[in-house]
Amino acid sequence: MPKKTGEKTLDLIINEMVDTVENSKDEIFYIGEESRKEYENLQSELNEIKYEVIQVIEEGDQLEKKVRMSRIRLSEVSKHFNDYSEEEIRAVYDQTHRLQTELAMKQEKEKTLREKRDEIERRLLALEQTVERAEGLVAKVSIVLNYLNEDFRQVSELIQDAQEKQEFGLRIIEAQEEERRRLSREMHDGPAQMLANILLRSELVDRTIKERSVQEAITEIKNVRTMVRSSLYEVRRIIYDLRPMALDDLGLIPTIKKYLATTEEYNQITINFVHFGVEKRLNSKYEVALFRLVQESVQNAVKHAEPSNISVKLEQKSDKVMIVIKDDGKGFDVQQKKEDSFGLLGMRERIEMLDGDWTLESSIRKGTTIFIQVPLNGVK
Repeated sequence: MPKKTGEKTLDLIINEMVDTVENSKDEIFYIGEESRKEYENLQSELNEIKYEVIQVIEEGDQLEKKVRMSRIRLSEVSKHFNDYSEEEIRAVYDQTHRLQTELAMKQEKEKTLREKRDEIERRLLALEQTVERAEGLVAKVSIVLNYLNEDFRQVSELIQDAQEKQEFGLRIIEAQEEERRRLSREMHDGPAQMLANILLRSELVDRTIKERSVQEAITEIKNVRTMVRSSLYEVRRIIYDLRPMALDDLGLIPTIKKYLATTEEYNQITINFVHFGVEKRLNSKYEVALFRLVQESVQNAVKHAEPSNISVKLEQKSDKVMIVIKDDGKGFDVQQKKEDSFGLLGMRERIEMLDGDWTLESSIRKGTTIFIQVPLNGVK
């Protein structure tokens, strides 16, 4: 059965959501990777700056020592001003000034490096938090993707399944009405017409006895007897279609054998039936359900597959019953739903009611195989 517009729209929306979330996940992952690379670069730069800071501090300490010594020397020269020449005094003064200038530059460089180091450490902390958030978001987005791909798909399937079940319920009502019409036609065209004819012929017998010979009356009685026998056969056939009496009298296996033999003869095809395990009576609900499953499978094959051979295998165990129905007909694509798949829907519903499982395998021109397994749940 083709998907309806609402189902296609829902699938389209889910697919667009999945694409959007997947793209977002890729972007978040890209941001996280770029942040990680920048973090590594900054970490390397931070290590270099820390090394420079140590070098500048060491050089600054050495300069401070030289400045102290130069000041001491300048102080001595200033106290004994008359003992030194002008050139010596100027040289001591210039050296002290140069050292003080170099020390100030080193201190300024140390301050700059420290500020840069602190800024990089703050950036590293922010990048570390960005990477952690990106990893957390990727994990959460993965969960969302899994939800969209699995749970939302299941929602779509549940909606579709609910629509199928609703349609199945409507089909059941239609089938019931059609079955009533069919029974009405069969009763009218078969037993009802025959009984009317029997009534007319019985009146004819009465007139024949009065107006003609006894021999002619006996002939009419024989004709009436034949009509009664045919009418009885039609009534029994209709009753059998409603519920095979052999199920109550003989059980599942003899009823299946009788049904398959009749189907084989009427449709001129070969039907092989094999039974494994111990043949014993089951609870009535299982016998009816299993017979209907075999009947529906075989009727579907005869009606749609045009097979030459049908094989039915039934294995009966203490805790379950397994059935395999296989035909060599034209087969079909199991992925493509059809408008006339009502029979398969009915089989699925019946199997689910029995807590059973089933699989259907088919392909074009290679026949169809149905595997059915029904647990007996301890019911004997």
